[in-house]
Amino acid sequence: MHPLPAPTAVIADDERLMREQIADRLKEAWPELSIVGEAGNGSEAVAMVRSLEPDIAFLDISMPGMDGIQAAQALAGQVHVVFVTAHDQYAISAFEQGAVDYLLKPADPERVALTCQRLRARLEQAPNPMNELLAQLSKRLGAGGPNPSEYMRWVQASVGATIRMIPTSDILFFRAEDKYTRVQTRSFEALIRKPIKELIDELDPDEFWQIHRSTVV
Repeated sequence: MHPLPAPTAVIADDERLMREQIADRLKEAWPELSIVGEAGNGSEAVAMVRSLEPDIAFLDISMPGMDGIQAAQALAGQVHVVFVTAHDQYAISAFEQGAVDYLLKPADPERVALTCQRLRARLEQAPNPMNELLAQLSKRLGAGGPNPSEYMRWVQASVGATIRMIPTSDILFFRAEDKYTRVQTRSFEALIRKPIKELIDELDPDEFWQIHRSTVV
């Protein structure tokens, strides 16, 4: 009897450090899983899955161009999908109701281990196309700005070579820095790979005010 081939996966996220973190967590939780490719956007992920035919695709929801939801729609039924998200409460609720696996940034070791446990069982079945769920998510996430209950409560930012999730309640101010935004807390500085003009739309206006074109407090 021949042993079963090792499971394979691709990771799609526009943040290289996040891709590396997810890969490291997966290696710890599921040593047999082979990461056969990494993509920086949804289009790359779709092409990679169709070329390499992995068992699993870890797709970040928010990517430039084709996002994770659109990529999953393009790959419906071809691969087992795990979504990766930082703060979208609507998406998280939908995933839980639809029994879809997801990971929150930053990737928590216990959550990754649980996801891997579920994936081991799901690999014995054909991938779920999730057509109805993906259509609902695509419509909702493309409908415009967040509702008051869905404003960003955490920001994903780089502190040196690491990625941290910082509660917005800990942030003193944001300051524009070229194409990035610097975050200041009481104890440290961090950098967000997003311009401040995009970030302001995701912040609760009851908590943050733009006092200058380059500063939000």
